[in-house]
Amino acid sequence: MDWPTGLLGFAAGLLISVATAPVGVSGAVFLLPVQVSVLGVPSPAVTPTNLLYNVVAGPGALLRHHRAGTLRGPLTRLLVLGTVPGVVVGAVIRVFAVPGPSVFRLLIAVLLLPLGGWLCLRTLRRASRPAPAREPSPRAVIRLAMAVGVAGGIYGIGGGSLLGPILVGRGMPVAKVAPAALAATFMTSVVGAGTYALLSLTTTGDIAPYWSLGLACGLGGLCGGYLGARLQPRLPETALRLLLGVLALGVGGLYAVQLLR
Repeated sequence: MDWPTGLLGFAAGLLISVATAPVGVSGAVFLLPVQVSVLGVPSPAVTPTNLLYNVVAGPGALLRHHRAGTLRGPLTRLLVLGTVPGVVVGAVIRVFAVPGPSVFRLLIAVLLLPLGGWLCLRTLRRASRPAPAREPSPRAVIRLAMAVGVAGGIYGIGGGSLLGPILVGRGMPVAKVAPAALAATFMTSVVGAGTYALLSLTTTGDIAPYWSLGLACGLGGLCGGYLGARLQPRLPETALRLLLGVLALGVGGLYAVQLLR
């Protein structure tokens, strides 16, 4: 990796994480197309490289949430309990079954485009007429987290971009979901990156992460995540919900455009 590529990776990680950390999204889902299209990371190495970004970037926002005392609570444990085994399964599927990216892009677009639009509309409606929250059951949270963990292991996303909109849309406040989603993303990425590193010892091909680029992007995310987590308490719940909805629309739209190319 040369210096211009490293600086570009650092800047991309910084800018993305500042915008996404306040709502519990690590930004890896936005970094993935940057790595493929701009930085030239091949597949499937882009998946563990993205997970490595989450490992390095995660402590920035988590440190801020820990100091604020927002990491404690059952939601964090439930999400970690579901995502960690899921990411191991996803990594094995990615290496040995190699599912096509088109199917994943289609699923993400179909899920996030209507979810993001619904979340934005519901937030605007809720601002004028607050509605009581109806949170999902612990069993439903674990099932959702496990499915997201499998997706994260296959495609190298942290899962916050999926967990956040769904849980907030089900009635949970962003201030509660964001730190739990970031913690689950971090733990999932540690286990996922380690799984890919072990699989690379017994399998040929570009399976190991691009360590230098992943570290450069992660360092940018480390700084940006801390700044983004500091911004969260200063933003009203309505603004955070709208930001999460817009991010969901952006991710869904990004993958929809890639499908049409």
